[in-house]
Amino acid sequence: MAKRGGFPGGQMPGNMANLMKQAQKMQRQMEEQAKELESKEFVASAGGGAVEVTISGKREVLKVKLAEEVVDPDDIEMLEDLIVAATNEALRKVDDESSSAMSRLTGGMPGMI
Repeated sequence: MAKRGGFPGGQMPGNMANLMKQAQKMQRQMEEQAKELESKEFVASAGGGAVEVTISGKREVLKVKLAEEVVDPDDIEMLEDLIVAATNEALRKVDDESSSAMSRLTGGMPGMI
């Protein structure tokens, strides 16, 4: 009867086993990096510091801080725009940190990030 699939003798070749160990190590490192990223906070501001937004590494808004002078009942739209700008900048910081961490782990290997 013909043998189906697998490796001769049921053993992986040495370099394949080594590759699997490296992949498992990289996976553990990626999980550690993800946990570390989630625990960080990213702060960004807009309007010369009039609006400050703090985002977690989980991409959740933690805090919005407004300077008194930016709260103008006659110009709500400007305040909304500043909040959006600060939030988007903080999210970009999370993305940049995540990409940087992945790049360090993968050593710039193409197709890994």
